[in-house]
Amino acid sequence: MQKKIRIVLAEDHIIVRDGIKSLISANPDFEISGEAGDGLEAVRMVDKLKPDLILMDLTMPKSNGLDAIGDIKTRSPETRILILTVHKIEEYVRACLKAGADGYLLKKSSHKELLNAIYHVISGEPYLDPGISDKIIEGYLMGNAKKTRGALNKLTKREREVLKLVAEGYKNAEISDYLCISTSTVETHRDNLMKKLDLHNAAALTAYAIKQGLAC
Repeated sequence: MQKKIRIVLAEDHIIVRDGIKSLISANPDFEISGEAGDGLEAVRMVDKLKPDLILMDLTMPKSNGLDAIGDIKTRSPETRILILTVHKIEEYVRACLKAGADGYLLKKSSHKELLNAIYHVISGEPYLDPGISDKIIEGYLMGNAKKTRGALNKLTKREREVLKLVAEGYKNAEISDYLCISTSTVETHRDNLMKKLDLHNAAALTAYAIKQGLAC
């Protein structure tokens, strides 16, 4: 039997949390392994359970979702983080991506969109809600404009190739096979890309590649 995807649900409104839990639990691929009512509890829950994914609100008591992102990635780097929020303004999107979130979904989304986002993030693919406009993504990129302007020209040919494949959703192992290089070399190229471009995760790399016309 296929192993279920273990999810921690962090949401301070119990009625909302119960509703999301009901939707997710109805899918045989998923199981709710833990619940949290605030950011601090979410960090502790992830530290204890090491789930595959944490589905997390941004505005919670004690320690909010944004503050918790970095702590979660430090304690459990393999745990994917999908933000589920009502906030769609540029500042929130930018801050979450920079902190290390793997996906960003609006609460007005449908059940189908929620499942789609979870599958994307679990597969290692960045996910941004379709309701987040191109203007917001552009604003995120422009926030790094001074640092990233001309940076593309400083990338090596191989780094450009890796950037394009990352943006197209390929995993490290697939990039390794395609370029005939080791997985560790792919990881080194990804690290170098993030340092040179001052971007901090696959979602930001993807947005940058699209902006530069390297991916569509």
